[in-house]
Amino acid sequence: MDTFLSTLLLWVLTFGVCSARVVSVLPGPLIRVQGQPVSIRCDVKEYGGPREQDFEWTMQREGQAAINVISTFDARFSDASLSSRVAAGDISVDRLKDNVVDLKIEDVRATDAGVYSCKTPSTDSVISGNYEAEVQLTVITDTLKVSPESPPPVIPEGSDIALSCNVTRQLTYPTYLSVSWSLRKGASSLEEILTFGPQGGVVTGAKYARRYADGGIRLVPGRNGVFGLVVARATASDEGMYVCTGREWTHEDGGQWRSIVEKKAEMGAVTITSTGQSLSATVSSPSSPVLSLGDTLTLVCAVAADNLPLLALEVAWLADGRDVIAMDRSGVVVSNGSAHGGGEAGLEQTGAGEFRLRVRGVSEEDAGSYACRARAYIERGKGGRWHMAAEKTSDPVAVKVSQIKPNFSLALAPVLTAQVTADPTELACRVTNITHLPLGGRLGVAWEHTSLPGMNVRTQTSNPIGSLDAHGNLLPGAVYSERLQSGVMSLTRVQPDTFKLRFLRTQEVDMGQYVCSVSAWSPNRHGDMVKTSEYQTSPLTVRWDPKRPSLSVGAKRIREASVGGATFEMSCIIANENLGEAGYSVLIQSQDSLEGNVRTIMTLSPDSVLQHGGATDPNRRDSLVLTKSGPLEFRFRLAGVQLSDRGFYWCDITAWTKQQPGQAWTKATSAESNKVKIDFQENGPTFAIAVKSDTSSVYPWETAKMECSLSVSGSSPKTDDLAYEVRWFFNRLRGGDAMNEVAGVDRFGVVRKGTRNSSSDLSVERRDTHTYLLNVHGTQDSDSGEYHCTATPWYLSASTGAWTQAGELTSSKVFLSVRFAVWESLKLPLLYGASASLGVGLFSLVLGLVCAQCCCRNTTHTPRSRNKLMDLEMD
Repeated sequence: MDTFLSTLLLWVLTFGVCSARVVSVLPGPLIRVQGQPVSIRCDVKEYGGPREQDFEWTMQREGQAAINVISTFDARFSDASLSSRVAAGDISVDRLKDNVVDLKIEDVRATDAGVYSCKTPSTDSVISGNYEAEVQLTVITDTLKVSPESPPPVIPEGSDIALSCNVTRQLTYPTYLSVSWSLRKGASSLEEILTFGPQGGVVTGAKYARRYADGGIRLVPGRNGVFGLVVARATASDEGMYVCTGREWTHEDGGQWRSIVEKKAEMGAVTITSTGQSLSATVSSPSSPVLSLGDTLTLVCAVAADNLPLLALEVAWLADGRDVIAMDRSGVVVSNGSAHGGGEAGLEQTGAGEFRLRVRGVSEEDAGSYACRARAYIERGKGGRWHMAAEKTSDPVAVKVSQIKPNFSLALAPVLTAQVTADPTELACRVTNITHLPLGGRLGVAWEHTSLPGMNVRTQTSNPIGSLDAHGNLLPGAVYSERLQSGVMSLTRVQPDTFKLRFLRTQEVDMGQYVCSVSAWSPNRHGDMVKTSEYQTSPLTVRWDPKRPSLSVGAKRIREASVGGATFEMSCIIANENLGEAGYSVLIQSQDSLEGNVRTIMTLSPDSVLQHGGATDPNRRDSLVLTKSGPLEFRFRLAGVQLSDRGFYWCDITAWTKQQPGQAWTKATSAESNKVKIDFQENGPTFAIAVKSDTSSVYPWETAKMECSLSVSGSSPKTDDLAYEVRWFFNRLRGGDAMNEVAGVDRFGVVRKGTRNSSSDLSVERRDTHTYLLNVHGTQDSDSGEYHCTATPWYLSASTGAWTQAGELTSSKVFLSVRFAVWESLKLPLLYGASASLGVGLFSLVLGLVCAQCCCRNTTHTPRSRNKLMDLEMD
């Protein structure tokens, strides 16, 4: 009992301690500025009763009695001196939660200073904990002043913006200051740049963090409340209205910093003058704009800007819009040798914003329009980040290089003229009267062909054949590339002043107009060949009267297919004109009727490549043969014709020619032969059946043999194309109709036996294709009766190519009798019985003798007594 009371007491004490009411307010003292809003929070925890708690606020000024301020449940709770402010909303209580409220004073006065108490009426079943909490409120005078210094309203891009702001206050209580700089662009909201204080630290805006880290924004602390901010290397994004914000802070108990007053002041609007407005580039030429070969070209680019000392320049020279040479911001020169001519280009900076281009040993390629492009960069901080502020390109200056070009005359004439198609053709282009060709100069040639209207072309077009450059390299045209590479055509320089175009086998498409263009090439100072002049001949027409090739084909029957399974053979003979050496491709085609669809049976290419057409049965491809039997003859053979092969057959032959061996075939002409017909009627084979027996009577247990023979007449199929299904039937009664199937073999050679009431056995034997033998082993009396066989022939039809079932054949009947012999049937049982009786008798006799000798004889001799009476008694 004592243990239970102790436990109960401990539980009550523990519960009471854990559930004690706790009322708390903000830690003080609270320092606030006169005229600013004040908020004092009060909350209660670990309480009993309803969830929503009521609060009462009282205030006690120094040396005075406490007065009521406001209550959450009693509207008449406020003191008379405060009731008007409560009614006006200057003093109010704001419930945040059921157990949390804020006492708010919108415009705190000096008379509001004092000790504020927050009380909660008890709703607990047991009074425990605290029911009120106090905090000291100190109200100080607003002495914060923000006095900014106006920055220059207009500055050039790349300059620094110095922003100075004076933030002060009278130190009566321990308060702290901070200063912030912000930027407003147009109607947008303020963007914070940097804040200094109140702990002496620096906080940057999100957009300015990297710039501050790179040194692009610097804080310059001063004396007597003067703070300076420098925005280095300003760009267009830095213009706008700058605002300075000063704040006074208090450090309350608990380590929390609180801003108690804040003031903003506009420092002034700053406009950034863009570099592009003042940047300019001008090109001047100290040397003459007209130069001779080998002279030195000198051009000067003058770059000017209002903020030139603040800029890093990148200058590039352009020739006809292409970069020739450039100097980057660090002064490194980069030359683009492939963009300028033969001269050697150099670039150097001769003064502030002055850059000189010098090209030594100019050639004709150096002539053109030269311009200077200047790009101005501004460094953004110390991290190596650069901002391109502007770009300007000067007006172009024309530079001319005079040169005396080589001069010569051209003559184009035929050397060989084709008279017919496939004849050779040769054209010669000769150069005469060559003047002003420098030492080391060379000649190049280009040939062009223009087709004649109506020559198998829809429109008259010009195609480049090919060219030889100054080094003799062949550059074939797209249309003639294959013919030039194969050697069918050739472009040659036979002499320094003579060029030839040759066709080994001229085609009809080669007729047309030919033009020869000869160009003069001169070496530049680097040793490269440069084209200096070019002349062209008048067109030369090449044509002849073409003779069209002709082709005719005749087909004739070599072997007639009169029945199914026979062989059909057809010959196609070619007759041609104006073809010369040609190759032929053959298509064997057929159709069921003259109006039917055309089928391609097989093809033979000019290269003797044989292919089967889509109409060919893959299983019959070995039966098809297409050969070239002579220079102008082809033969087609079809073995084992079928009904589906009936129809018309003919040859479609195309003649092909080659320019030279190894080249692709070119179609010349084609023709079809007359049509040859395959027509025959189906005549199937005729079958006959016969049955015979080696004997008509047998004894029991002997073997009886009956042979079923078949014969074929008419169109006899091959042995492998013929099979029979044979069955044997048996009837006990002579002339009876009830026949029982006793055995059979199907066309696949599978033997089956019927159900029989006999101890004998049957077997079926196939002697050859047409002979089947029935064997009755161990004949019995029940095997006597009539026998006959039936056969169903199956043959592979030569006309259809399918297995065909003929009608069932039934043989005549043969009678088999099993004879019964009495002596033959009794001699064995009698012999077995006599032998058994004799054996048993002899055995009994021997057994009796043995028993008499061994078991019944007395071995001790006893003399017979003479006393007969005693013997009788004993007996």
